[in-house]
Amino acid sequence: MKKIKIGNTDLEVAPINLGGNVFGWTLDEKKSFEILDAFTAKGFNFIDTADMYSYWVDGGEGGQSETILGKWMKERGNRKDIVLATKVGGETGTHPVDTSKKHILEAVDKSLQRLQTDHIDLYYTHFDDEKTPVEETLEAYDEIIKAGKVRYIAASNISPERLEASFAASEKNGLPKYEALQPHYNLMEREGYESNYAALAKKYNLTVFPYWSLAAGFLTGKYRSKEDLNKSVRGGSVEKYLTDKGLGVIAALDKVAEKHNTSQATVSLAWLLAQPQIGAPIASATSESQLQTLFNAPELQLDAEDLALLNNASK
Repeated sequence: MKKIKIGNTDLEVAPINLGGNVFGWTLDEKKSFEILDAFTAKGFNFIDTADMYSYWVDGGEGGQSETILGKWMKERGNRKDIVLATKVGGETGTHPVDTSKKHILEAVDKSLQRLQTDHIDLYYTHFDDEKTPVEETLEAYDEIIKAGKVRYIAASNISPERLEASFAASEKNGLPKYEALQPHYNLMEREGYESNYAALAKKYNLTVFPYWSLAAGFLTGKYRSKEDLNKSVRGGSVEKYLTDKGLGVIAALDKVAEKHNTSQATVSLAWLLAQPQIGAPIASATSESQLQTLFNAPELQLDAEDLALLNNASK
């Protein structure tokens, strides 16, 4: 399987990033282990989590996902084979959004303890409190990189202005630079990334790992009416897509999926992989059949007709 090099790093990842938000939420430890085993057995090596996952289960500080992932890596003895990404700064039931140096230095140690490892490969600014000077945040990263706790840093929910300011501060002060970007981007959510971030990703050679790649499951095609919203715990979050545009995108996905004898989810991920700067879409799975749709995406080569159909429907 062809690997993707992240930014200016020496990290190489397979072209699908497994989302760990379901570990400790819709998947218990045993089922999480089964999904992780099946994912890595196919040669995929990139796993994404966050310190806040899954705080919404009990309103606490989160960490369930990291704990499960850490236990799995320890039991399998495979930490060296995994490119591990986690995040800091997000709001939990007990803590506000915080990108201060104090919080980062405390949070990284907690994540390392839960993950049962001595280093994190890719550490994201998950959310930006927009009040901490970007220099302070980057100085914290500089400290933990020099301590060997983190290898490289990346950005997720940061405004274009603060992202630009971060690169300027990195350049001016010799501080670490973000190597990847994790935006909200999919066939239903194109405007925010394409208008505000795509040019920055190219300018700074950021490898892009879109989250909510399947629009909370809407792009799998299983939600086509309000009655379908009860099919999963995430149903309520896709109601906003039940519009003429949304149903038009589903119709386009149906057509392309039928043409290639594959699933709508696979087509959705293949569309992302065909976009500039995209490295590995992030998608979670709660069954081996869902995993298979992820595995199929890098193998699907959409032609110009497919891409035009999907682009026009999703404008």
